[in-house]
Order: sequence, then structure tokens, then C-alpha cells
Amino acid sequence: MAQLIELAHQAGRAVMAIYREDFAHRMKADSTPVTDADLAAEAVILAGLQRIAPAIPVISEEAAAGGAEKIGGEKFFLVDPLDGTREFLSRNGEFTVNIALIEHGCPVAGVVYAPAAGGGRMFWGERGQGAAEGIVAPDGKLEVVCWRPIHVRRRPRGPLKVVASRSHRDAATESWLAGIEVGELVAAGSSLKFCLLAAGEADLYPRFGRTMEWDTAAGHAVLIAAGGEVKTEDGHPLTYGKRARGFDNPGFIASGKP
Repeated sequence: MAQLIELAHQAGRAVMAIYREDFAHRMKADSTPVTDADLAAEAVILAGLQRIAPAIPVISEEAAAGGAEKIGGEKFFLVDPLDGTREFLSRNGEFTVNIALIEHGCPVAGVVYAPAAGGGRMFWGERGQGAAEGIVAPDGKLEVVCWRPIHVRRRPRGPLKVVASRSHRDAATESWLAGIEVGELVAAGSSLKFCLLAAGEADLYPRFGRTMEWDTAAGHAVLIAAGGEVKTEDGHPLTYGKRARGFDNPGFIASGKP
């Protein structure tokens, strides 16, 4: 985990070097944007994982978009080098670097680094080890400030605090939200939504629009380690390595303590 945290930090530095400059973007075949920051962070992470765990396959968003074979298996890494590219383009700071380890379809370890949010928020979670958050400066050496354990909060009996996508809200999500008692609705980008639940800052995160496994795996791992869960609309745990679906996720609801 220490090596994955260091790797996420290095990728975050590569992202921030481009974020501070003028940059362009282009559209991929699936009509989603990609920037040089996505590619720079991915290069850092792929090289690092090859050094750390050369025997474990890696599925990474931009490599997959470029035609690389998506080889899963019983154990593999899922990487989204820059989750929330639309947030990156709008310069609102709500983008993340995501690295997750999957075993037998379950996210067992994950790191989510938001280098431009709150001074640099780093979240990690590991099965059996709990979850934690630290403030990590995006420049210089990896120095963690205010490292603290995090855990989900118990769901209140009254109105709920719900976090939803800032850039991908859809009619199905709006319809679902109309059926529950929402006290506060917070818009957030990228995998930060899972981390807000893990840190006890919200209760629910529904998502019924399209997501890919690399979008959710690291945040899912942090949330599980913090005591939360992610289930599909039919009540089953969200799993990974769904090759028959092209690694697309079904709709899901992430939650803190039931």
C-alpha cells in the first residue's frame, strides 16, 4: 500500500504539472475527452506497477481506449490515471488518480488521490486494514499531513445527505432521488464521491448512468475498507472483471453504514 500511495502521488505530480499550464484536449472514440495529463499519469503508473508487481496484469483506461487487450483474471490492477477529465477541463479541482487491486471480482485495495482538492486529499483502503485519509502536497516529496483513519457514518433516520455526479446526472438518478428523503444534495466529480461516503461526509451515492470498472474500483475499495458497500440495483454487490460486459458497470448505489 505504501508503494501504491507513492505511485499515486507521482502520477498526481505529473497531472498537476500540466494542470497549471495551457493544455488542449481531444475526444476519444467513445466521445469522452482525454488530455496529455491522462497519458502522462498513466505512463507513471504503468511503469511503477511493472516495477512493484510485474506478475499482476493491469487494465488501465487510456491503454484500453487505445486498443490494448483487457486481460483480467483472479487478480489484476484497475487504473484510471485521471478520473474526472471533465472536472480537470473545467479546472474545479475535483479530479483524481485511481489505482485499485482486484481479487476474485472484489476491490481489495485502492488509492484515490485528489491533488487539487483540499490541499491534496489522499485516500486509501485495504481489506482487513481499514481506510485512511491524509493531506498530501502535490509538489516535492511525499509528505503526509494529518493522516487519520476514516470510517462511514451510520445512516440517519431522517433526511439523508446524498452525493451525486456533477457532470453526469441523468433522468434515472433524478427519479431515484425523488423516492427518498434528501436533506442535502452535494454535487461532486470523479471517485471523490465514494471517498466522501468513506470519510463519513455523506450517506448515499446513486449512479445509474454509464461507468467503467476503472472509474469505480479504487473508490469502491476505500469505501468497503471504511465499512460501506456498493450494490447494484438488484441488490447484489458490484463486482469487477466483467469481460462479457466490456468492463462496463451496471447502475449501482454506494452507501455508508446501513
